[in-house]
Amino acid sequence: MNYRHKILCFLCFLLGATIQAQQTWSLDDCVAYAVKHNLQIKGFEYTEQSNKESYKQSIRSLLPSVSAFTNYRINFGRSIDPNTNVFVNTEFVSNNYSLDAQIDLFQGFQKVNTIKATKFLYKAAFEETLHQKYLLAFRVMSAFYDIQFMEGLYTISKEQKEVSQENYDLVKKQVEIGQKAKADLYEAESALLADQLLVTQSKNNVEAAKLALIQQMNLENATTISILTIEDKTSELLEESESNKDSIFNKAKNFIPIVKAQELRVEAAKKQLAATRGGLYPSIGFSAGYSSRYVDNNLDEDTGELIPFNTQIKDNAAQFVGVSLAIPITNAWASRSRVKQQKVAMMRAENDFNVQKQEIYQIIQQLLQDRNALKGEYEQSEQRAKAQKLAFDIAQKRYEKGLISIIELNQSKNTLANAQNEFLQVQLRSKINKSTLDFYRGLPVFNLNRVQ
Repeated sequence: MNYRHKILCFLCFLLGATIQAQQTWSLDDCVAYAVKHNLQIKGFEYTEQSNKESYKQSIRSLLPSVSAFTNYRINFGRSIDPNTNVFVNTEFVSNNYSLDAQIDLFQGFQKVNTIKATKFLYKAAFEETLHQKYLLAFRVMSAFYDIQFMEGLYTISKEQKEVSQENYDLVKKQVEIGQKAKADLYEAESALLADQLLVTQSKNNVEAAKLALIQQMNLENATTISILTIEDKTSELLEESESNKDSIFNKAKNFIPIVKAQELRVEAAKKQLAATRGGLYPSIGFSAGYSSRYVDNNLDEDTGELIPFNTQIKDNAAQFVGVSLAIPITNAWASRSRVKQQKVAMMRAENDFNVQKQEIYQIIQQLLQDRNALKGEYEQSEQRAKAQKLAFDIAQKRYEKGLISIIELNQSKNTLANAQNEFLQVQLRSKINKSTLDFYRGLPVFNLNRVQ
């Protein structure tokens, strides 16, 4: 029975792996799966959870501190009798009980500012986690489009091989009937073999691109993946839209997670500075408590019997309330040194914030420049590919009529392949450029949840 169970589990595993391999993945599917299963993002989420707990605990620090104490003590030999406060040389047992409560009334607003600082740090951790998700989404998108690019090269290489095969068959017949020299057959065979090798290499490149996407997604138990082909609308991608870098930047700096995270860290540093300064002010505290005791040698003077536990606890009860005032005078200048250090930390956070905004601005500048360059490259590469296709068709007909050599035909064929490859590259770069610019414009490029 156990053996059958193992076989059934193994078959279910194979079936699950087969179904997963046969699934066609869209870009959104790939991004969603990658975000859910990425281990690095989990690490950032743990940091976010830790900061959230620190924020909650800073709020709880406003509550009173309450503690209870009790002990059980056996006295041997010479000791102070708690009933008479004189030394006795006897054995007795005592119990002490106490309940104390303390609360800070004023500490230079240290706790209030600490609450605000930890809240900013918690929000900053959330934005940093979201930033990592977007970075992963862009890596997945790049790997996704790489597959499409490699599949396009694979298709071109197969078309080239088919042409070489047809030319090889034609030359072979012409050699057999004496219309062509055998050297032409060797040249045609060499071109065919080169194209066959290129097909194999292109196929391997497709599998390598699929493996890269699988690794970015952390897709387990999968050796290949099938993606949903996106309709090519590159010409539409390069249509006019918002292209003012200042306008895009003003939008981006308000929602880009890494910029918001650094801005929140600046606010946190300001509150941490205020909390540190609070240590220079006097602090006021309030405390209250209750205590009592029980001793097993506390006898009633009239009856000589042991006074009951409840009676002793009631009779020995003591309560207190108090207010404390602590005025910092000097501690080797340590408090003022901490204030200065925190000022430096605040200035460093502000500088990091400015650096981050500068980097985003430069990225937008580069994206817009690339977009303008791609518009010209797309039109020219498309026209070149079309023109080269016509040139190759003409060269093919001229070769069949014996007007050009096989070497000239292969040169035309290779030039066509290069033109098609360049056009594919421009299409890929245009897709990535458009998606990235849309992201900085605030458009929903990826379906990621911003809710905290």
